[in-house]
Amino acid sequence: SSLHCVGMCGPLALMLPVHHLTNVKRFTALLLYQLGRIVTYSLLGLVFGLAGRRIYIAGFQQWFSIGMGILIVVILIAYYGYHKNIQPPFVSKLNTRVQKFIIVILQSRKTTFSFLLLGMANGLLPCGMVYVAIAGALTTSAITNGVLLMAMFGAGTAPAMMMVSYLGTSPGTQLRHAFRKIIPIGVAVMAVFLILRGMNLGIPFVSPVLQSKPGTPVECTEAVIAKQAK
Repeated sequence: SSLHCVGMCGPLALMLPVHHLTNVKRFTALLLYQLGRIVTYSLLGLVFGLAGRRIYIAGFQQWFSIGMGILIVVILIAYYGYHKNIQPPFVSKLNTRVQKFIIVILQSRKTTFSFLLLGMANGLLPCGMVYVAIAGALTTSAITNGVLLMAMFGAGTAPAMMMVSYLGTSPGTQLRHAFRKIIPIGVAVMAVFLILRGMNLGIPFVSPVLQSKPGTPVECTEAVIAKQAK
């Protein structure tokens, strides 16, 4: 994900007005910018983690995980094989609105809070790797796992993005081209893991046995407790 973020969001990171700031203020501003991205991703994890929890309670988590993996493979083939970008119309509208919001912040008076808002807005920009992370959040059985997954996704890309902002340069054309070759491999691996996860093969951490639905809750009453005590 870091390779993708540097290649796609690197130019946006270079636009941040931090070069005139002192080292301490620059570090603070860039850190707040990355924190804003993590906050947005965590909120997305909350929303989709809640949806994933509903799917788990309904007993469809196993097949849903397999379905998400297959969907990612189909999108990969369509995008890299047939050069077709599959995305709903509302994604383009969201992208336009977020870009306008970013421009407004960049043109306004800069405060510490501005960099946090810029980071939060950046987290809303349509991104293939974010979609993959969301797919992972949807297949979690607990809301906290969805939030944690998305937060770690954002935190994992932060060091590379900070480095781009500090160095003041983005990767060259050849390096970006190399990134594009590596990214589909990483996404394909994620898709395979989602499919394996839903197959209940009993492989720890890779394909653990998933319950089709939560177990039946046990009702504890005073009579039952007293009977068990005897």
